This record gives sequence, structure tokens and C-alpha cells, in this order.
Amino acid sequence: MRAGARAHPLPGTARLWAKEVDRGLDLWTESVGALPPVYGERWSTLGERTLRQFEPARSKLAAGIVRGWERPLPAPGERWLYLGAATGTTASHVADLVGPTGSVYALERSPRPFSRLLALARRWPNLLPVLADAREPSEYADLVPEVDGIYADVAQPDQVALVTANAELYLREPGGSLLVALKTASLGRELAPGAHLARAERQFAGRVWLEPSVRLDPIHRAHYLVGGVWGGGTTERTTVTTRRGPSRARRRR
Repeated sequence: MRAGARAHPLPGTARLWAKEVDRGLDLWTESVGALPPVYGERWSTLGERTLRQFEPARSKLAAGIVRGWERPLPAPGERWLYLGAATGTTASHVADLVGPTGSVYALERSPRPFSRLLALARRWPNLLPVLADAREPSEYADLVPEVDGIYADVAQPDQVALVTANAELYLREPGGSLLVALKTASLGRELAPGAHLARAERQFAGRVWLEPSVRLDPIHRAHYLVGGVWGGGTTERTTVTTRRGPSRARRRR
């Protein structure tokens, strides 16, 4: 494999691969789906594995990983609920990470991107599109079971409340994983991005063991990756991390 000959699996999931390059980490996911590429990403092989490049410029989850996020991440065999799946760029990579024995319930409310999501799901058998509004979580209770993780990328002023409402209904407790691509520009102009992050962390703290949040600038301006383990809480403030480092112990109450 030319692009991934020196690739190695990253801790936290057996289906996420990386290799060191001049600009940092070059990420790849082991594909569940079939060609053609979803958004122009490179494909290659490593032994019997088919890998897809996971582009940080196109995915806030990938950007978070190269900026220092380590866990939680989707793992093989898990069920995840994806809020704000759009056309499926990142959702397809989440489906790769949970593998053929896992599943991703990909929620999108807009018909136009949902039609492309449906077409993508024909090539990703574990990607299950749901046409619904994440602000009304009870409306898709017949379609979505209890899940092991939630990933949210919803540019709404009430992002934290929206995610929390879905987590209360669908996320297993304790121990479920929560990942939020927090877009501070959608939270209002009265606070700076860092202040919006601090407020969001305080809102999550009563229900989540928070990992240190990761700032996604300059890849995704005014965005942070926020999350941790559902079913606990912390009164400690987390610190923003901008580079990879040693594994961090989970914060406890």
C-alpha cells in the first residue's frame, strides 16, 4: 500500500489507522463500504484491508483526532446515533469505525442532503438513515434503539440541550460515549468562543465525565470537540488541548 505502508492502528478503536507525516497525522478508516469515494478521499489497501483517508478539513471528528482527541471514539460492534449527518461524509467514517457488526443511525432533517445520504447507505450496509429533526427526539423512538454512543454536529443555538435530550432518551447509562462538534458561532455573539465552550462544559458537567475539550482551529474555525462518558459528572473545569499527548485519565466526581 503506497499511502499506508507505514500506517499503524491508533488506540481506542481497531479500525482507525494513522501514519506520521510532515503536517502531523494522516488518518485512515477501514472501510465497510464500496467505491466510488464519498467526497473525493483517497482509497488504498493494507494487506486484506481497504482503507479510506479520513480528511480533517472535511470532518470535525478527524480534525479533533489530529488536534489531540483520544477518547471516546466509536469502536467495533457498537451502535451510534449521529445527529446532523447531512450527506454522510463523517457518518460514513463512523460507520467504518463501528465495523460490519456495528451500526450508525444517521439522522438528518433536510430532504436534499438526506437523498444523498440514502444513496450512500446503499454502499454502507451498516449506515441507517433517519429523516427526522434532532430537536424532537421522541419522534424517532420507533426507529432508533438504545445506543452506545452519540455524535452530534448540529449548528443550533441550543446545541447542548438538543444533545442532552437525545442522550437521555437513547444513550446507555452509565458508560455511553458522547461526542459533540460544538460550533460556537451558532451559540450567539455575546460571548467569545472560549466562553461559549466553558458554558457548554458546565451544562454537560452534571451528566458527563468530560474529557479535555479540543479546539479545532485553524481547521474548523470557532469549533471545539467536546465529550466524554455519559452517566456521571465533574465539578472540575477541563482544559483545552491543541496537540497529542499521553493518555489522560478520566475525570471523576
